[in-house]
Amino acid sequence: MGFLLMYDIANQDSFNAMQDWATQIKTYSWDNAQVILVGNKCDLEEDRVVATEDGKQLGLFFEASAKDNINVKQVFEHLVDIICEKMNERLDTNTTLVGNSKNGALTETPPPHSSSCSC
Repeated sequence: MGFLLMYDIANQDSFNAMQDWATQIKTYSWDNAQVILVGNKCDLEEDRVVATEDGKQLGLFFEASAKDNINVKQVFEHLVDIICEKMNERLDTNTTLVGNSKNGALTETPPPHSSSCSC
């Protein structure tokens, strides 16, 4: 599970709302949910009201501009990468027992990996 929490760097209210969403995610989502914070509209530096440091203090953070296509692809790729890493860690630690014969013998066999993630 992954979340992108985005706020407008030129709007303090959007930053405050994003913090509320972060609290909701921590409260109600799975423990392994991955969250990336994104300060959007970094192309509007002259209108900035939320400091970059404020976003960095809250966790994994990027600044981006959807308008100018700055860091948009990188944000999504990074989220996919960390989700894939967590999934692989989980698969590595949870060996699956599979019954593979009529006599009920069990063997430890990991499930087939059919992910399109390039982790």
